[in-house]
Amino acid sequence: MTISKGLKKTAALLSAALMISAGQVAAESNHHANPLIKSAPPLLEYSSIVHPVIARNGMVASQEALASQVGVDILKRGGNAIDAAVAVGFALAVTLPRAGNIAGGGFMLVYLADKDKFVALDYKEMAPEAASRNMYILPDGSVDNHSVRYTRKGFGVPGTVAAFAKALKEHGTMSLAEVLQPSIDLARNGIKVTDDLAFSLVYAAKRLGKDPEAKNIFFRKDGTPLKAGDTLYQKDLAWSLEQIAKKGPDAFYKGEIAKRIADDMKQGNGLVTQSDMANYVVAEREPIKTSYRNHDLVIMPPPSSGGVHIAQMLNVFEQFDLKSMGHNTAATIHLMSETMR
Repeated sequence: MTISKGLKKTAALLSAALMISAGQVAAESNHHANPLIKSAPPLLEYSSIVHPVIARNGMVASQEALASQVGVDILKRGGNAIDAAVAVGFALAVTLPRAGNIAGGGFMLVYLADKDKFVALDYKEMAPEAASRNMYILPDGSVDNHSVRYTRKGFGVPGTVAAFAKALKEHGTMSLAEVLQPSIDLARNGIKVTDDLAFSLVYAAKRLGKDPEAKNIFFRKDGTPLKAGDTLYQKDLAWSLEQIAKKGPDAFYKGEIAKRIADDMKQGNGLVTQSDMANYVVAEREPIKTSYRNHDLVIMPPPSSGGVHIAQMLNVFEQFDLKSMGHNTAATIHLMSETMR
């Protein structure tokens, strides 16, 4: 997800694997016009069959339209990019259950314009204290993919709530309660199931159907997954978000939510305890800085593999005259395929 806004002193790029997609939904805000944006020629050709969305005063892009609109509304109310980013991140937990979720983690890259400084936040899940080096290795030496992917044994301590709260406190202008309220309302009042969401529920029906709570939320009374046009209510999620809004991240890591997570882990043979939840820490890392054809790039450092790979690929591309090779020619595609694999 990317968010940009006018001449605000704080601007941010929130990048998390659970929020980025090729088909992004964009919405426009009319708050605080940027004359530089208005005067700059748009990078598009109207003869093309694909036209981008254009916004003059600010833009929010995420994988889901309702979540994007939440961010736009925050900007219109005077919030900055971090306020909007955090609000959209929480909203995605409601509107895009398969991706944006408070029980996960990710990375955030923030640019502080007034300090000309970049901040990289690593909020990936942390291994619980009881985790061990070979816990996913079977007696025959193979990896226990089932335990890693489909059981509570593969669950790490989530970092999303801690990172969002940290970013908002240090770089935002609005309170946690303010940016969370739209998500609380969406979860409690319900959202219409889109075709995309309905498809994802069918895809995951076999696994979701094994969990009584998930089945109660995402299935109809006849035992089939919710369909497009149905209303999805998430009362428990609304309660959780409300606890975070009232009591801050401690509600998630040290309060009743942490206790419920630890109890569920114990019942399901997971490893995460209340102590693990309370000990979670967001890591602030030094971003990777590189260049490509006289353009400076600032990207996420490890443990994100994406930033390093982008730098490596661009270093290869820079050794070739891509312009003379031609756009989407066999030679260009072959070069890109060999570089990216």
